[in-house]
Amino acid sequence: MSTITGKTNLVGLLGQPVNHSLSPIMHNAAYEEMGLDWCYVAMPCDSQDLEKVTKALRFLDFKGLNITIPHKQEVLKACNKLTEIANDIQAVNTLIPEKNNQWIGANTDVQGFLTPLKDHNLKNKSVVVIGCGGSARAVVMGLSSLNVKKVTIISRNEKTLNIFVQSTSNLLSKRDISIESINNKKLNVSPYIQEADLIINTTPIGMNGSQAKQESVPLGQEVWDCLSNKTILYDLIYTPRPTNWLKIGQQKNCFTIDGLDMLVEQGAFSIRLWTGFHDVPVQTMKSSAEKHLMV
Repeated sequence: MSTITGKTNLVGLLGQPVNHSLSPIMHNAAYEEMGLDWCYVAMPCDSQDLEKVTKALRFLDFKGLNITIPHKQEVLKACNKLTEIANDIQAVNTLIPEKNNQWIGANTDVQGFLTPLKDHNLKNKSVVVIGCGGSARAVVMGLSSLNVKKVTIISRNEKTLNIFVQSTSNLLSKRDISIESINNKKLNVSPYIQEADLIINTTPIGMNGSQAKQESVPLGQEVWDCLSNKTILYDLIYTPRPTNWLKIGQQKNCFTIDGLDMLVEQGAFSIRLWTGFHDVPVQTMKSSAEKHLMV
C-alpha cells in the first residue's frame, strides 16, 4: 500500500461490528492500482452516535462513506438528499459528499446484488427472502427488475415485517409481482422453502462464527431438510466462506452464491460515485479479498 501522507484522501466504512470487514482490503487494493492517493478505513460506530459521527467525518472532508449493518436505514437522517434508488427503498449504504458539508445518500447494494444473478433466468420464479432489514430492501428492489413471480419475506419480528411489506409492496405490485410475509415463529415455513427457486439470506445469522451454535443457520437446521436441489441459495454473508447454511445447500447439490461478489460489486459502484472514474479494477478487489480470507 502507498504511503499515507497529509495529502491522502480518506474514505471509509461505518457499522457495528466492522472488524470482520474485507472492504478496507479490497478498496485500498483498487486505489493503489488506480494510482489514487486514497485510504479506506473501517470505523465501528454505535447507532446513537451515527448522526454525530457522519457529520464530523464530513467536516473532516472524508471523500465518501460506506454504511453497513445495522445503520442502513438510520443513516437516512444524516442525508441532505437521496438518490432515486435510495429513496425508493429507504436504505442507504453509500454517502457522497455534497456542498455545505452535507451528504447525499445512495444505495449500491442493488447493483451489487444483481451481478451474481446475471446468468440465471428468474422470470416467473418464486423467491424467498429471509430478513427484513436494509439489505433486504435492496434485494427486493433488485428482484423487482428480474420479473420474478412471487416474493415471500420471512422474519420472526412481526412489527418490522409488517412495516417492511407495507413499504415494499407498491414497488413489487407495479411489476405484477406478488408479495407475502411469513412470521416463522407462528407458521411452518417448510412449504415455502420447498417450492422456492431462489432463497436469499439477508440476516447476519451465521456471520463469522459469532452467532450461538443453535443460530448458525437461518431459520434453524431442521427447516432445510425439505430443500430441493433446484433451488439457488444466495447468502449475503461472505465470512466464513462458505457459511454453514451454504454448506447445507452444497450437500443437497444446490447452486450456491456467497456475498463476496455482491460486496465487491457494490464497493466498485461506490468508488465510481466517489471518484468519477468508471474503470475500477473489480478483479483486483475480489482477488485481494479472497487472499485475505484464506489467511
